[in-house]
Amino acid sequence: MAKEKVNEKELLRKENLEETVSKTDKFYNENKKTIWTVVCVLVVLALAVFAYVKLVYQPKCVEAAQQAFPAEQSFAAGEFELALNGDGNVLGLADIISEYGGKAGAAVYMEAGVCALQLGQYEDALAYLKKYNGKEPILAARALACQGDAYVGLEKFNEAAAAYDKAASKADNVFAAAYLLKAGIVYEQLGDKAKAISCYRTIKEKYPQSVEGYEIDKYITRAEAE
Repeated sequence: MAKEKVNEKELLRKENLEETVSKTDKFYNENKKTIWTVVCVLVVLALAVFAYVKLVYQPKCVEAAQQAFPAEQSFAAGEFELALNGDGNVLGLADIISEYGGKAGAAVYMEAGVCALQLGQYEDALAYLKKYNGKEPILAARALACQGDAYVGLEKFNEAAAAYDKAASKADNVFAAAYLLKAGIVYEQLGDKAKAISCYRTIKEKYPQSVEGYEIDKYITRAEAE
């Protein structure tokens, strides 16, 4: 009896399998033109993407990096006007971004933002810095802090404080002390004494060995006295 039940199950399983195969064959025969058309389209698209990356995108990235090199040298030398706008013979960072976008690397947005910030072009600085998408935490934090500086230049103090706070949380190291100090000063400007003191005390507790930490007591005393 048990053997008969096993045979019945095996027979049922075989019948189900044959039915599935039959349905699959039927579906394929009825739709093989569509299936092969879709397969061909996908293959063509894959080849097109591969060709674009190899023959267009990667060479453009190389070209963009080469064009950006003089501007980046000027940036490293602190020649912010020349770095941002070029001199007619070499392209500036603004030209590189306009022509190549981010193909020269994420750093061009950071560098252009810093240049514009140094030149007092705060709206432009924000536009560049917000496009920076580098993954390195220290540089990402610096980009946020520079946004804060630009907001201060525009007298948008709430936005500035928020940017400094984000920068401090992004870089949990001695650089965070500088961002917290800037945030505290802006909070004082806004009349938010509690948040200012919180920033200063965080520096005192977490980053006492930082440059800002050595003088933080005077900021705490000032804020508490206000």
